Amino acid sequence: MTNYEVMFIMDPALDEEVKAATVETVKGIIAAEGEVGNVDMMGLRKLAYPIQKKAEGYYVVVEFKAQPTLPKELDRRLKISDNVMRHIIVNKDEK
Repeated sequence: MTNYEVMFIMDPALDEEVKAATVETVKGIIAAEGEVGNVDMMGLRKLAYPIQKKAEGYYVVVEFKAQPTLPKELDRRLKISDNVMRHIIVNKDEK
């Protein structure tokens, strides 16, 4: 299994329940084929540049271990999510 990290930014206008449900959904996608590690709810932060006319976003970082096929599926699912404004998946083992 390979070590990965996904960081995603959610719309700050979402309710706390919706934010928590989105994080649980991401954890569920990962848990189906991998192992969820540390989940860091970084909270509301100022964005470097406006995204969808918003100056702030709610940041979440999830570390996980998975087979190389999982990040592609996770990327696809995050792209179509209305709650996620931006995301990035990083292979922590690649140097």
